[in-house]
Amino acid sequence: MRAMHACIWKGVALLVLAAAPVCAHAQDYPTRPVRFIVGFVPGGIADLLARALAQKLTDAWGQQVIVDNRAGGGGVISMQLVGKAAPDGYTLLMGSSTQFSINPALRPNLPYDPVRDYTPISNAAITPVILTVPAASAARSLQDLIQLAKKDTLSYGSTGYGGAPHIAGELFKRAAGVPMTHIPFKGGGESIVAIMGGHVQASFGAVSTAQPHLRGGRLRALGVTTVKRMSAIPDVPTFAEQGLPGFEVVQWYGVFAPAGLPPAVLRKTNDTLVRALGAADFREQFNAQGVELMQSTPAVFGGYVKGELARWTKVLKEMGINEAP
Repeated sequence: MRAMHACIWKGVALLVLAAAPVCAHAQDYPTRPVRFIVGFVPGGIADLLARALAQKLTDAWGQQVIVDNRAGGGGVISMQLVGKAAPDGYTLLMGSSTQFSINPALRPNLPYDPVRDYTPISNAAITPVILTVPAASAARSLQDLIQLAKKDTLSYGSTGYGGAPHIAGELFKRAAGVPMTHIPFKGGGESIVAIMGGHVQASFGAVSTAQPHLRGGRLRALGVTTVKRMSAIPDVPTFAEQGLPGFEVVQWYGVFAPAGLPPAVLRKTNDTLVRALGAADFREQFNAQGVELMQSTPAVFGGYVKGELARWTKVLKEMGINEAP
């Protein structure tokens, strides 16, 4: 019996010693630069959020957090990179609803699983979609645009197939009963250039991308896709106010890591992100751009991601949109 006890205690000691490097690593993390991957081109909401948060994390940790833009495939390239990376905390992802809920609902054969392959860390922000037209357009309201679209097939630009702007455009066509041709671009900037160049008659995109051109008088906003008006642009009515009740589309963003992230590293990263996202100056900076910052526990965020995937799978199936071209 004494020999058995000795063996048990020896086994426990070995387990403790084996776990010690992991615990020490988690406490010291990070000890080298961290890569923060963004699946979209510079200048969009995902990129701006990642860069602002990267600076906050750098300041808090004393280690450089480097933003790495890996655009392509509607965010698929970045998802593959992060999904295959080591789960050690040195690869983070600024993920979005495009990558985690809409694309998986549209594309059944994606090379990643949005739930199985990633560790949700915290929600970061939500932002509505805004519909804009050139300042010279005859449409001064949503109903004006609907009447124009009924007379002649118009085209609208978006940030790409499967993103919230594209889905908002397709929902608008269905709700208003109008035919419009979707022209996908690689990002919000390209869509704005196209609308100002007369290549498309309308654009669904991010508020932050459109705002400088709205202020400069080059674009006109016809509506936002939130339930309530936005404080950043209170004069712009919602779609629901203009005859499309219940219309709501928001894009969400959050921070992820590869699946299997050590619990201690997960807690430290979540704690740092929550403090950064809750800072008053940080919130004011993004609120002015039409972006509402959010933060959550990993468990709550993980549940939200699963719920959004189920919701959009159902909505897109009902719309008859279930596979990318």
